[in-house]
Amino acid sequence: MLDWCVGIATTLLIFLIYFGYFFKFNNVKDLRTETRSFYASNKNRKIGKELPPVYPNGWFALLESSQIKKGQVKHVSALGENFAVFRTERGIINILDAYCPHLGANMAENGRVKGDCLECPFHSWKFRGEDGYCENIPYTTKVPHVARVKVWKSCEVNHIIFVWYHSESAEPDWQPQPHTFVSTGAWRFQGRNEYLINCHIQDVTENGPDAMHLNELHSPPIFLSGEFSWLARHLWIIYTRWQPNCSYDNQMNEDEDEVIKTSAKLKGVSIHPIENDKGNRHFTVAQNTDRNREEHKANMHLCHKVMLLERFSIMESDVRAEQIGPGIIELNVNTSFGSLYILLTITPIEPLLQRVIHLIFSPPLLAPYANLLFLGECMMFERDIRIWNSKRFEQHPILVHEDRTIQVYRRWYSQFYSDHSPTYETAIKDLQW
Repeated sequence: MLDWCVGIATTLLIFLIYFGYFFKFNNVKDLRTETRSFYASNKNRKIGKELPPVYPNGWFALLESSQIKKGQVKHVSALGENFAVFRTERGIINILDAYCPHLGANMAENGRVKGDCLECPFHSWKFRGEDGYCENIPYTTKVPHVARVKVWKSCEVNHIIFVWYHSESAEPDWQPQPHTFVSTGAWRFQGRNEYLINCHIQDVTENGPDAMHLNELHSPPIFLSGEFSWLARHLWIIYTRWQPNCSYDNQMNEDEDEVIKTSAKLKGVSIHPIENDKGNRHFTVAQNTDRNREEHKANMHLCHKVMLLERFSIMESDVRAEQIGPGIIELNVNTSFGSLYILLTITPIEPLLQRVIHLIFSPPLLAPYANLLFLGECMMFERDIRIWNSKRFEQHPILVHEDRTIQVYRRWYSQFYSDHSPTYETAIKDLQW
């Protein structure tokens, strides 16, 4: 009997060690079918009137670094384009337009990487990854000077391969920056999730300024029904509400005295005024003197904890969220056990189809706790997805005073659209044969 107990305990210990230190989350789900029924299919879904353009300008994730090896090419369809992403034998990532200008073969499908070039599988025309020019045609000695394929600006940062998309073909004016501990390898990759979501890209990113949804949607505990909420619930405390790194906040400061008096606790979501050295009270904290040079960034600061019996708090996490451009969000999470980093990317695959990926990185010794937090994060995020998969985009929403950051957010986000940004109507036409 004792041997059996020792055996079971040893097996359990091995399992916990494996799960804590070696297991890597790979949670890939498509929850779109959950919201469909015989009477409520996507054919009858309202998408909203006056939709914003469906493909903003900025850097978007196409692949994770681990998904493409040296000498390999992959086809990625996103943003209304078809990309041939390949890694040279030297390990450098290049992105070309997938279609060969000769007779239109898709070079990402069975194409071959030759040195720093991509070779078309149809007639073996060879295109340089650096500038897109055709370097060699095997059956002729004269290569036409117009034989060139479009090159897409790319970068590989924080284990993600990004492409620069701009409807006016403008050059990048900012670039994703490496996280210190991720780029040096001090923090290790701990897991990922991936979701396909039927909605406009702004529906996903508006979660940041929409702080009021936290208490309504995310307060109930994960494993308990609403009738047992008195046992445990999630509490969200907002220290610094969502704010852009540029001057879109004229309406943010109006009636500030009234806001300070009334927003100590709004429906369970606390907003804390902060005093400076002169005793003046503010909701925002100056972050750096060059904020106008980073107009593509916005940030917020909040705290999450689990309340037990409305008296005891556990698993407290201090979260600093930063949105970078239209499709990148970084979460720097500080816990009592240590810090971790979550990278969220949103990429429009089709006009109203988004691929959302989270990657989590942590110090090796924090791996068990990071796994636990990431599991909870996945389950919380799926609550949002079930809303997004069946909602419509409201261009002119009815808002109350506490929702004012949503309008500020939309003005800030509009910088990522330009005159020729594809609308829903034009993008749908491009998808039709």
